[in-house]
Amino acid sequence: MDGSGNGADGFLTFTDVALARTGDRLPGTDREAMALVLNLHRIAGSLVYDLESTVHRPAGWSWSAFRLLFTLWVAGGQEAGRAAELCGMSRAAVSSLANTLAAGELVRRTPAAGDRRTVHLSLTDAGTDRLVAAFCTHNRRESEWAALLGADDLAALNTLLVRLARAAHRADWINRRT
Repeated sequence: MDGSGNGADGFLTFTDVALARTGDRLPGTDREAMALVLNLHRIAGSLVYDLESTVHRPAGWSWSAFRLLFTLWVAGGQEAGRAAELCGMSRAAVSSLANTLAAGELVRRTPAAGDRRTVHLSLTDAGTDRLVAAFCTHNRRESEWAALLGADDLAALNTLLVRLARAAHRADWINRRT
């Protein structure tokens, strides 16, 4: 293999080659842990790329913009720092993104009472309408991805991912982006 990952199963072939070569070059490497991280990262990246290219770019925004819009839709208006925590982004990224979304009249930026340096973010009516329309398409695509697994496998995977997330949270390895 040339490492390009081309071909129908090049995605998984690269992972197999990476595991084998790393094991050869660094004996004692925890292959199962490496496989977990490689597979999660590569699948998550592919899934995000698919959703961004099939849903969010056609809707006129990026994956990051969707994350912020969705967070504000689910949680309601938030102080920008809290919105950053909830969507796993840095405060600087949320600030920049909020400026762009406000210019597009999707997000409202309001100075907080008492501290004009703090900004409260909320969706505009147009932002809500566009987010809901895009999310319906997004969720249909999520369903297509989920249908690649049987119901039992999907439930088991969701259970394991939640277990991993809770353990990482208890170990204080999550939400370090602020």
